[in-house]
Amino acid sequence: MIDTQKSDFRPDWVSPPGETIHDLLEERGWTQREFAKRIGYTPKHVGQLLSGKAPISDETAIRLERVLGSTASFWLTRDAQYQEAIARSADVANLAKEAGWLDEIPLKQMIKFGWVEKMSNPGEQMSACLKYFGVASVSSWRDQYERPLAAFKKSEKFSQSYGAVAAWLRSCELAGSMIETKPFDRAGFSEALHEARSLTKESDPSKFVPSLIDLCASVGVAVALCPAPSGCPATGATRWEKPDRALLMLSLRHKANDHLWFAFFHEAAHLLLHGKKLLFIEGTDVMSPDNEREADQFAADILIPPEAASTLPFLPKTRAAVSEFAKSIGIAPGIVVGRMQSEGLLRWNSALNKLKVRYRWNHD
Repeated sequence: MIDTQKSDFRPDWVSPPGETIHDLLEERGWTQREFAKRIGYTPKHVGQLLSGKAPISDETAIRLERVLGSTASFWLTRDAQYQEAIARSADVANLAKEAGWLDEIPLKQMIKFGWVEKMSNPGEQMSACLKYFGVASVSSWRDQYERPLAAFKKSEKFSQSYGAVAAWLRSCELAGSMIETKPFDRAGFSEALHEARSLTKESDPSKFVPSLIDLCASVGVAVALCPAPSGCPATGATRWEKPDRALLMLSLRHKANDHLWFAFFHEAAHLLLHGKKLLFIEGTDVMSPDNEREADQFAADILIPPEAASTLPFLPKTRAAVSEFAKSIGIAPGIVVGRMQSEGLLRWNSALNKLKVRYRWNHD
């Protein structure tokens, strides 16, 4: 994802346009009184211009152009930059008073993941983080993220993670915004899932991830894979950004192909089977049990159809047998291992775990 969060260069000094005017007066050997006569202002107003207390209006910019040279747009831009610097300095000072909010978000990991730039000034760090979330203030952040998340059923596990979950959701929002999608096609998405199933056989993420993103984008679903910071228990999430565009988010929390693909098809089930007004966040212990069971069953059935799944209790627990079974139904053997473990047919520490493909983020 392209990093749009880094601040533009801004010097830490503030120079009023009056300094430029003063330099030009010295070059010409003019006194302030003589300059006042030339520009048609009182000496008092000229003094205010030189000190930065009087802003440069359109009329003043035109007069400066005639008397001192350059262009009116130069003088207007010069003053606008000064006024912005003054406002930004005041804003940073005010934000520093609310720097305690930084403790509510996973700042160290947000910096590590490249989501925000590290700043030495608390106010500037606040500004960078608010810009990342796309909000102007802490109160706006609470309205946009904390309060909607708090609307879920009460969960002690989840209540301690609002900032981390919000940071992850925002990362996925930004990643998803880079993906152009066609209007959502329900039938097309359902068909695309069967094509996505064949991608499970590809072990290299650099190959199957772009294919999965393109496939889903063609039927109206943006797929975003972003790391989950500490305190964010989410394995995946879905939301409808518009009636004809959905966002499917994955955290790769367990970093194995059986978990990744089960999470993908589980989230896909929410888009196909459940309401467009709901936000689903897996792993937070606050989901509707009925919706979760339905999504679990959907994912299990699409990966290993019921008829094939019925033979798993009788499948020899050997590498060769599991690999052959996976090949016969067209999926990765690691997914079969994960299914057998979830049904108690294999130990979680089984030697067959070697059939699973493990992933890691570049920053790990």
